[in-house]
Amino acid sequence: MVRGKIQLKRIENATSRQVTFSKRRNGLLKKAYELSVLCEAEVAAIVFSQKGRLYEFSSSDIQMIIERYHNRTKGGQLNNIAEEQYIQQLRSETAIMEKKIGLLDVSQRQLFGYGLSFCNSEELQEMENQLVRSLQRIRERKARILMDHIKHLKEKERLILEENARISGKCGAKDQQQLPGDQEKDIVTLTNRRSRPCSQGSNIDHAETELFIGQPEMRCL
Repeated sequence: MVRGKIQLKRIENATSRQVTFSKRRNGLLKKAYELSVLCEAEVAAIVFSQKGRLYEFSSSDIQMIIERYHNRTKGGQLNNIAEEQYIQQLRSETAIMEKKIGLLDVSQRQLFGYGLSFCNSEELQEMENQLVRSLQRIRERKARILMDHIKHLKEKERLILEENARISGKCGAKDQQQLPGDQEKDIVTLTNRRSRPCSQGSNIDHAETELFIGQPEMRCL
């Protein structure tokens, strides 16, 4: 036998209404329990009868679930409002930035000499003054860089001159220390050469080129 579809409307009979409430209430709480167990969900069900009796089910502390519900609903509304305001603020800032970028692009093109057909004499004079000021700042910066470079080169030159003077001083002192010894060595060598006998002489200035017959000791005779 097929069960007919029950029309959803208030049951007029009080007894039938009470019986239906008891059955459906138990089924609702049972389904809530099954949902919490099968899906590990936090479930809370609160039911008040027509006479004001309370029936409830909670998978955990019902007060904590209710507080969580209040925080989520209030916080969710506040978060939505704050998010909407933040998005609106970003849109406004984006529009302002796009406008500024457009103005800067137009100004840059005008400084390069393009798009001047819609400029009046005052705007052209202002652009000329701006270019003059910019050129003056560029020249000042260039002169400052050149002066710093010249100063660096002079300091480098000074250090090189000091290093050369120091090296020259060391070389001069070394020559002065070695000169007396060399002169004395030359004098002794010259004296020895002059005091040597002819038989032992090996000086090229006194070399004999003539032919002698006899013993070597007789060449000086």
